Amino acid sequence: MSAELLTILMFSGLIVGLFLGQPLAFVLGGLAVIFSYLGPGPKILGLTINRIYSQMDNYILIAVPMFILMARLLSASGVTENMFHALRLMFGRMQGGLTLAVIAISVVLAATTGIIGASMTVMGVLALPSMMKYGYQKELSCGAIAAGGSLGILIPPSIMLVILGSYAQISVGQLFAAALMPGLMLATLYALYAAILTFFKPEYGPPVSEEELSRTNRKEITFMLLKMAVPPIVLILGVLGSIFAGWATTTEAASLGAFLTLVMVIVYGKFSLKMLHEAVADTARTSAMVLFVVVGATAFTGVFMAIGGMRTVAGSLEALGLGPWGIFLLMMGLTFVLGMFLDWLGIVLICLPIFLPLATQAGFDPLWFVMMMAIVLQTSFLTPPFGYALFYLEGVAPPGVTLGHIYRGVMPFVGLIVFGAVLCAIFPQIITWLPTFIFSR
Repeated sequence: MSAELLTILMFSGLIVGLFLGQPLAFVLGGLAVIFSYLGPGPKILGLTINRIYSQMDNYILIAVPMFILMARLLSASGVTENMFHALRLMFGRMQGGLTLAVIAISVVLAATTGIIGASMTVMGVLALPSMMKYGYQKELSCGAIAAGGSLGILIPPSIMLVILGSYAQISVGQLFAAALMPGLMLATLYALYAAILTFFKPEYGPPVSEEELSRTNRKEITFMLLKMAVPPIVLILGVLGSIFAGWATTTEAASLGAFLTLVMVIVYGKFSLKMLHEAVADTARTSAMVLFVVVGATAFTGVFMAIGGMRTVAGSLEALGLGPWGIFLLMMGLTFVLGMFLDWLGIVLICLPIFLPLATQAGFDPLWFVMMMAIVLQTSFLTPPFGYALFYLEGVAPPGVTLGHIYRGVMPFVGLIVFGAVLCAIFPQIITWLPTFIFSR
């Protein structure tokens, strides 16, 4: 069979397998075995196994379970509940103040967890009932929590950036530095949107009652906030600071972060053997899922390249005559659309090995391109029908909040992510300035 036909059949098989509801790891691995026989022959399986072993021997991937464990332990520490209470009182006098509190805590959680499940569940349980109690619009509340919670996959330390760095052969430290400003920019855009919306529509975000605010003075609130914020800030500085200063590798910094989080849990009096067992078991399950997909995707892309798939895709794009920016827009558009049906891990492991060589050949900076892909992947958590953040939030939402409220609420935030991606394309320094400043001295 020709390379063109094999390429079409391979991707058709992937789509069929996913729509049948089969696990992504086994769909990818199964297609790799089938098409190794249909294409180059069984000898290619030996090379594919070598590729898999080289990925499993990748020192950087050890950071994945460490960051997951850090997130699980932080969820058990109780620091989020106290921070939200303090920020709720601090921003309570403002229109839309609870929305700003949600976004602020989401940034802190993003910088200390690296995954969205933990932060989404915590904010859904803590913030959403409070926002409903004070009469906040359901759509705005759901949108802010879902969008803020999904920042955990972009703001470092992020598991997605670890996987991207491993596959793109780019320093994870550089990716962490490159992601910092875009992540904070998106958080700022979310906060501005909420502030402007509640300014023109005060009924969407009424302030907290004066009676409740009068129970504590500003000094008490400030002290409470500092008391709760210092440990997470120390954790952030310990992890990111050690990487940016060159004192530790990403894996070493992740291990340090897990240790510091365990100390935080002990200091707050939340430690128990049951809690530790649950955190370690959750870490093992999540890590196994991620690494199984890595194995399947490594086999899939190895066979895809062996059958001539890369040459076929590159030739097809050249035939379209789109030019470098046309190809870039096409790849970002495909990433956006795939995000509606696949999770970020599948998109990264399937598309990045195909897209990155094409982007490099078109003259784009690999670091900038990978970060642009990461920013667009933010939408994959918020876009129906399969946005993970939507279902995380629905699972913990109080009665009266429907999936329709969540869908309508996230749409403006998806638009803000697209707007942020456009800004990063027009002004690439948003991505490239910080890593250049830190790592080029």
